[in-house]
Amino acid sequence: MLYQITHTTTYEYSSSVTLCQNLAHLTPRETANQHCRHTTLLIQPQPAVLSSRPDYFGNQLTFFSVQEPHRTLTITASHEVEVFPRATIDPSLTPAWEAVRDRLRTNRDTVNLEAYQFAFPSRHVPFSAELADYARLSFTPARPLLEALLELTERIHREFQYDPKSTTVATPVAEVFTQRRGVCQDFSHLQIACLRSLGLAARYVSGYLRTTPQPGKPHLVGADATHAWVSVYCPDVGWLDVDPTNNVQPSDKHLVLGWGRDFGDVSPVKGVVLGGEQHSVGVSVDVAAIV
Repeated sequence: MLYQITHTTTYEYSSSVTLCQNLAHLTPRETANQHCRHTTLLIQPQPAVLSSRPDYFGNQLTFFSVQEPHRTLTITASHEVEVFPRATIDPSLTPAWEAVRDRLRTNRDTVNLEAYQFAFPSRHVPFSAELADYARLSFTPARPLLEALLELTERIHREFQYDPKSTTVATPVAEVFTQRRGVCQDFSHLQIACLRSLGLAARYVSGYLRTTPQPGKPHLVGADATHAWVSVYCPDVGWLDVDPTNNVQPSDKHLVLGWGRDFGDVSPVKGVVLGGEQHSVGVSVDVAAIV
């Protein structure tokens, strides 16, 4: 499937900003299932400094600095991305989740070590005995990893309510767990915390979701917006992606921008400004299927 994506972020300030410096993760990542044919980044006012490089996790990171007074900053990323369906994996044929956990702890080959860094707590995803207990309702002894993972994904989807007004980017996972509501970022952080608290390696994936509902079928939450989901490492199989917000396994309708330990590693745009006082942010995303 070929997609045209337009992602516009607009900052409006109540007074003039004299300097802003920003980091952006707005370039789709190359993966085995995804190829970015073309990408552009348009910034207004035009930045005095603009550079790109891979970050620690291999995502494309753009730095820019606007050094003229402005009260509006507009960042428009446009992409043409080809996404291929992922291979279907029989959940019952994946190894027992405890075997995966134990191999992470003892195997020191390059691939395993790269995955193991995602088994530790991070700024937005702490270890939690309470969340480990919640996960163990699905991760019963000797159960195949993907079977357990899919059940946990379904439970989060069923037991938590999607509510854009209930949280902010700073809402802790413990609060999300208590109030049982949030958005895709919250549900991804929650599921990652559950998995890491069991000793598994799980990473946060940032991207887009495109859906064309069939007649009578619901529109998937997160369509035509930035989206987040979860990826879990399974030795000899690879990374297994799940979307707890929509209770699906991502395929050719999920488009990857990047991945990291949590939202903080792959925030689409973040930065600092001098001046500006009060500000508002508007985000518009259009994901259109070309073929």
